[in-house]
Amino acid sequence: MKVSIDTDRCRGFGVCVSLCPEVFTLTDYGYSEVSVDEVPADLEGAVSEAIAACPEHAIETL
Repeated sequence: MKVSIDTDRCRGFGVCVSLCPEVFTLTDYGYSEVSVDEVPADLEGAVSEAIAACPEHAIETL
């Protein structure tokens, strides 16, 4: 699974980072970014939770 963050939609709430810090981090400006090329299989559930919980619906699977 691959994911990306729509930087135009992200408002920096950080929900994804709190749910899955192994995949999502915050930039110096406080916006989320994906820190892996491919989501490890054991983290796909946490990433799915982050996708569902994102208030701006900024996370998408590729």
